[in-house]
Amino acid sequence: MDSPDADLKGGGVTLPPDLPDEPDPETAASADASETGGPSLMEDIDALIADGKTYLEAEFTYQKTRAGFAANRLKWTAIYGAAAFGLLHLALIALTVGVVIALVPLVGPWTATALVVATLLLGALVFVLKLRAKIGDIRDVFEDDAA
Repeated sequence: MDSPDADLKGGGVTLPPDLPDEPDPETAASADASETGGPSLMEDIDALIADGKTYLEAEFTYQKTRAGFAANRLKWTAIYGAAAFGLLHLALIALTVGVVIALVPLVGPWTATALVVATLLLGALVFVLKLRAKIGDIRDVFEDDAA
């Protein structure tokens, strides 16, 4: 038997290898806190403030990333929308020219042009009248609020 622990080892009990002779002050403070029922109120408040700061930093980073993603998608949405609108506009111009060309043999070039222009102006007039009615509805709603 080389050491005094040999008897204990034979009995199935082992001791931890390096035990300190004096307690660590930090360990003693936490032991005192656990003996008194846990950390103090100030420690809880400090931990809560630290957790709140961490949460706010994480939320800010998340929202910043999300805003960057949305801005990128919004940019491409605007580009694709403008391209679609431009192509639709060109298609309507081609349709108008095609109608004029189709009517030329039937009524002549000047009459065909006049008919197409008159039809387009009549359609525009219908939409302008509908627009005025909707604007009037909006104006009426806000005039009632002022009274």
